[in-house]
Amino acid sequence: MTEDLRDFIRHRIRDDLRADAVERVVTRFPPEPNGFLHIGHAKSICLNFGVAQEFGGATFLRYDDTNPLRESEEFVESIQRDIAWLGFGWEGPTFASDYFEQLYDFAEQLIERGKAFVCSLPASGIRSTRGTLTEPGTDSPYRNRSVAENLDLFRRMRAGEFADGAHVLRARIDMASPNVNMRDPVLYRIRHANHHRTGDDWCIYPMYDFTHCICDALEGISHSLCTLEFEDHRPLYDWVLDNIAINYHPPQIEFSRLGLEYTVMSKRLFSALVEGGHVTGWDDPRMPTLAGMRRRGYPPTAIREFCRRIGVTKADGTIEYEFLEFCVRRDLETGAVRAMAVLDPLRVVLTNYEGEGEMLPAPWHPQQPDRGMREMTFSATLYIEREDFSENPPPKYRRLTPGGMVRLRYAYIIVCEEVVKNGAGEIEELRCRYVGESKSGSDTSGLKPRGVIHWVDAASAIPADVRLFERLFHDPRPGSDDFIDALNPNSMGVARAVVEPAIVASDDECFQFERTGYFVKDNRDYRGDAPVFNRTVSLRDSYKPDKS
Repeated sequence: MTEDLRDFIRHRIRDDLRADAVERVVTRFPPEPNGFLHIGHAKSICLNFGVAQEFGGATFLRYDDTNPLRESEEFVESIQRDIAWLGFGWEGPTFASDYFEQLYDFAEQLIERGKAFVCSLPASGIRSTRGTLTEPGTDSPYRNRSVAENLDLFRRMRAGEFADGAHVLRARIDMASPNVNMRDPVLYRIRHANHHRTGDDWCIYPMYDFTHCICDALEGISHSLCTLEFEDHRPLYDWVLDNIAINYHPPQIEFSRLGLEYTVMSKRLFSALVEGGHVTGWDDPRMPTLAGMRRRGYPPTAIREFCRRIGVTKADGTIEYEFLEFCVRRDLETGAVRAMAVLDPLRVVLTNYEGEGEMLPAPWHPQQPDRGMREMTFSATLYIEREDFSENPPPKYRRLTPGGMVRLRYAYIIVCEEVVKNGAGEIEELRCRYVGESKSGSDTSGLKPRGVIHWVDAASAIPADVRLFERLFHDPRPGSDDFIDALNPNSMGVARAVVEPAIVASDDECFQFERTGYFVKDNRDYRGDAPVFNRTVSLRDSYKPDKS
């Protein structure tokens, strides 16, 4: 057990253990396999798996696979991949479908006890009789069917005698309840569809509110942790367990969801982005899915730290996206090796360099000598960033100017002597003089250049595509109805860059392109002969988080 017992859930667990209310902490993470996990799920993953680890317990990965129309093995596999990437292991995995027979038996128990009935109203009829927040609902005309008739209809539903929507099984609770969730909720519906695990064995499927609590009890979950939108569902969670023959009743405890600026938190909306071609897939680096963040180069340790720092509360709120980027940047500051890449190349010819070329040593990380060294080629023709030269420099400009001098990082001082332009007046090339006695590490020139810039040797430079990502949405709080209109049309740009060959040869995936930002080899499109890099995050930002 670690030191972090600050939030109310950890205090509750600690108190339960002290009071011997539970023998062992057992939590669960129950995603529906109908899409990829996103950053909102990361908070729940870190909480459920985290508290189990801290208190020496275990966490079940349980798939809520009760809707065959939306679920697939692709999503099952992606969920396991994402949880493992975050650094967690699980019990199982288990599936709600593992318990279909037991769930069906419990449904028959409710019927036999007069607590459930088969309703033949269409979905629109059920909605119209549910009432409002201020007005009670009205009883279904089928509410008083006999136990025998309900059992007969329910068994025939299972046997496949009826079409989708012909009947549902509803709990018999209270149509006047102030909690709308308790107004005879649907427990089972007919759905003739092939299930990704059970095939065509079933044509009736249980609803989440019926399934979830029973699976929690069967798996011995000690603390059923879920987000605040399920707080109003807790009475139904308790009602189901109180009215079936089961000898264990886990407590449900709610916490706030994660809200994050400049994104949405809905697999339904993400699916619309994918299917509408607004992004390249669930793992598009602009997407807030864990797969997208992995492809963009976000370290899992940074996401876990982000979730730790935002904490666990009962109050919903929206977190600044800059805070997530702060956590990513802080992680990469120590984790990413350094390298040279030029995103907008401007050719530099060293007119007085007579050698065929040389190798210059450069550290992979200046503050971490144990990361080792790499060698950079240096010859008479180089590339620098176009923005590192200015004919009419602004005040305090510390880069290259006509007649000015700069140091090439890990190399030599150069002095610009001539600017070569094309017929349109555009700069095509700089002709410079290099100072041979100014070699980095053994400088005897006595010169003091105004700045240091990065570069890549033209003789060995490798062309690469560098993707520059911005926010997927231009609105910090896009709505679920108009989120397509809030998309940022400039959320991705591509630079045709050149990179030093050590980057391509390295087994490392994440790099700080010096003076530019943090980048990662694209794990889907990258090839050694045609490298592709995704910008993870810019190099610096003015954001200052609260200390924690």
